[in-house]
Amino acid sequence: MKPSKHTWNLWKRREHLIPTVWGWIVLLSIGAALAVLGVRETHPFLTVNDPVPSKILVIEGWIPDYALERTLAEFKRDHYSRILVTGGPISSGTFLCGYTNWADLGAATLVRLGADTNSVEAVPAAGVVRDRTYASAVALRTWFYRHQISATSLNIMTMADHSRRSRLLFAKALGRECRVGIISIENTEYNPNLWWKSSEGVRTVVGEMIAYGYARFLFWPPAPGE
Repeated sequence: MKPSKHTWNLWKRREHLIPTVWGWIVLLSIGAALAVLGVRETHPFLTVNDPVPSKILVIEGWIPDYALERTLAEFKRDHYSRILVTGGPISSGTFLCGYTNWADLGAATLVRLGADTNSVEAVPAAGVVRDRTYASAVALRTWFYRHQISATSLNIMTMADHSRRSRLLFAKALGRECRVGIISIENTEYNPNLWWKSSEGVRTVVGEMIAYGYARFLFWPPAPGE
């Protein structure tokens, strides 16, 4: 159809395709399938098991006691020479437990569980409002520098849902000179295959996914000295 004389050639007609009822059903079915697939694959995506040959095992001190027990088995099995426990300040319970940061508490717990005191070292991090994992990684980098240790590789042992983010941020802090491996411990507070069916699972997995997205795409490490 030719444009009307009154449109002054400012408008033209176009044909548009819109879904039929069956078309909408197919589109909604595809969308639902993709959503289900995304939900099911979120936890496996966050969980990484990729250790590298190393004599240094790094533990995030905030992990629960049952996870700390797992670290001792890993330490003995792969014949590590050193366990370094990272972590920042503890916000509650310090008057009762006597420890003010997760690094010291985690190290003391490992010793109580049977670890050799000569093999375990606490590496406390400064208190920060955000980017706590990165702050722990920076504290570890500083510890290596102060002790004149050229760490070319290490393995981090942490919770499964936190493992991908931990590896990313420790790698950012330690640089290309140090290979960062990761060993994950499954969270027993929820079923990882049905995490969306418990409040703990939703809170943990959704929170970790958002945090990883921030760390991966929005976080830029500050320049040294900042």
